[in-house]
Amino acid sequence: MTTEAASVHASAVLAGAHAVLIRGPAGAGKSRLALALIAAAQTGLLPFARLVADDRVYLEPCHGRLLVRPAPALAGLIEVRGVGIRQIEHEPAAVVGLVVDLAADDAERLPSAASGAVISGIRLPRLAIPAGAEPLAPLLAALRSPAAT
Repeated sequence: MTTEAASVHASAVLAGAHAVLIRGPAGAGKSRLALALIAAAQTGLLPFARLVADDRVYLEPCHGRLLVRPAPALAGLIEVRGVGIRQIEHEPAAVVGLVVDLAADDAERLPSAASGAVISGIRLPRLAIPAGAEPLAPLLAALRSPAAT
């Protein structure tokens, strides 16, 4: 990892070829959404999903792409609310293809095609979920759409 890597409070799941970076305030449901994506793959709603990181990720720009890695002390660990911290299979790194912002103040019912996130100078598609909304269905729709990365 280079000195450019930034530590961020977020979760990430490799869903297909690219990772979904899940951001949001404490208690917004980042871990819950990560677990739901993994469960969606286990039930056939997605072809593949595996945890990259929960709670703390390292983001690093690399050749025009954004890499995500787990914090070493937290690799393979995920919080299951009401159960505790659990160890599960994880990927050591992935390329971010979509950013999901939970409890987003700027969530729109019909976002413009230009909406996105810029992280470390890299523009990424973004799904903004309003507070209180269930994020799995719109996320699955975004991942299955032809425009998904």
